[in-house]
Order: sequence, then structure tokens, then C-alpha cells
Amino acid sequence: MSVTRRDTCDAGNDFDDGSMGARISAVFVVFALSAFGAFMPIVAKNAPCLRIPAWFFFIVRYFGTGVIVATGFIHLLAEAEEQLGDDCLGGIFSEYPWPDGIALMGVFVMFFLDVYAHKRFESKMRKQADPDACDEQQGEREEADRQNKFHCNESTHDLESDAASKDSNPNMTLEMINSFILEFGIVFHSVFVGLSLAIAGDEFKTLYVAISFHQMFEGLGLGSRFATTQWPRKKSYIPWVLALAYSLVTPLAIAVGLGVRKSYPPGSRTSRIVTGVFDSLCGGILIYNSLVELMANDFLHSSNFKNDRNHVRVLSALVCLTLGAFAMALIGKWA
Repeated sequence: MSVTRRDTCDAGNDFDDGSMGARISAVFVVFALSAFGAFMPIVAKNAPCLRIPAWFFFIVRYFGTGVIVATGFIHLLAEAEEQLGDDCLGGIFSEYPWPDGIALMGVFVMFFLDVYAHKRFESKMRKQADPDACDEQQGEREEADRQNKFHCNESTHDLESDAASKDSNPNMTLEMINSFILEFGIVFHSVFVGLSLAIAGDEFKTLYVAISFHQMFEGLGLGSRFATTQWPRKKSYIPWVLALAYSLVTPLAIAVGLGVRKSYPPGSRTSRIVTGVFDSLCGGILIYNSLVELMANDFLHSSNFKNDRNHVRVLSALVCLTLGAFAMALIGKWA
């Protein structure tokens, strides 16, 4: 005798039309706070007339790193475990810790891509710095035309070639890739944040306040990275575009959620699976990126604290990092 399992997931939502005005205001409030957090470091960096002191960028950079670390663990992985761990899903979801498994897949995918990118750029740097290759080119050119000897001579490089060399710096490219990855992980998560706020029930007011701070701190984390990343001159517009995209995603998701408020079931089986899988994957990506590319790179592999004999700078950075993680983890109690 076969038994068909009934879907016990909630197929409705607790939307309350009485708070429609507040929900509509959330579109604009969340946009304003998201934009403030994301654009503030970029504007400060690109507006010399503001005379923003260096310590401001120092604090924002490491506070933002802490925010991103906490986002991966508290706001993505924990949310994924709540969605995919619900008893109503049953089946394979009750037999294996899928949120952790999918996050692990995300970590390994990021690691493989990271290794590939580093090896590729190391190879590129070796080719550019290989003097034998330069001598060979010079020899061939001397055979063809004695006047072209200067091609491999550093003293005759013009400003244009220097700029091109600077723009093709592998470290710059890696920093750009890291920024895109951070944007990808956080933006996907922001879609579900906006939908959940739009159709929230009795907890709407608490969620409204929590998500407003959540978006501002998250934007600050992204914006600080965009502002401190070296961008090629021809691509200096990219951080502005990324900040704008982040600022718009959650408000648009709120607007969409309000539009489908009568039909969107956040607790349904399909919604839980989709949200849980994306949160798990994005959580793994953010956890890897924040621990390896941000924390380890800043504190262990870079020269940021090379001359810090009294350890004042590194201790200050660790305090900022901890405060950022604490603030975002605390918000996780409500959002």
C-alpha cells in the first residue's frame, strides 16, 4: 500500500491591507537607506572637495568587511537552514543538511575559480616581465629596422603605455572580480529580502525597521569595497553602476511583492526551496569571499599593516571588523 505525502507547507500569506501606506513607503525608505550606504564611500572617495580624512575610509573599509562576513553566516546561511529545514518539505530535505551542502558547493566553485584566475594572471605577469622575450623581440626588430630598438627600452615608454600597463595590472583585475562576486551574492539575497518585507504579516513593523538598517549596513559594506578597489580609468563608472543596482533591487522586489501580495505564498514548498537554495549558494560564495579575499587578504597577505610596529592600526582594524560583524549579526535577530 503506497502512501502519498500531503504538502503541509503554508500556501498563503499574512498580508494585512491595513498597513498598505507603510508598505508603499518602504519602497522609498529602503531605497534611500540602501543608496546612502552604497554611495557614501564612493562619493567621499571621488569628491576631493569634501576633504574626507583617511581614517574615515579606514573605518568604513573594515567595518564593511565585518558586515559582509556576518551577512554570509547570519543572513544567508541561517535563513537557508530555516527555509530548507522546515518539516513541511520532508523527503530528501529531511534526510540531509542541504543548506550546508549547497553552501559547500559554492565555496568550492569560488575556490576553483579563484585558483584559475590567480594562475592565469601569474602566467600573464611572467610573460610581461620575461626579459628574454623582450630581448628576442628587440633582436628581431633590429634585424628588420634599427630604428625600432626603443620598443623594449623602458626609458622611452610614453605616458599612454604607462597608463595601459597600470590598467592591465592583474591585482586590479582580481579586485574587480571580487567586487562583482560580492555584488552577485548580496543582490540575489536582496530580492528575497524585499519580497519578505512586502508580504509580511504582524511582524511587518519590526521587519521594516530591521531591514532598513540591514540594507544600509550591507550597502556600506559593498560601497566601502567599491570605493577602495582600484578601477581602470576607462571603467571608473562601474562602482557607481554596482551601487545603483544594489540600491534598486530591494525596493523593486518590495514593489513586486506588493503587486503579487494576494497570490505570492512565501511559505509554500516551491518558495521555500527556491529561497533556500539561492540563499545557501550565495551564502557559500559570500563566506568564501569575505574570509579569503577580504579578511585574509587584508590582514595576512597585503602590506596594509607592514609598518605598524605598535600594532595600533591592525588592532583598530580588528575592532572595526568586529563592530561591523556584531551590528549585522544583531540585526539578524529581527531580519
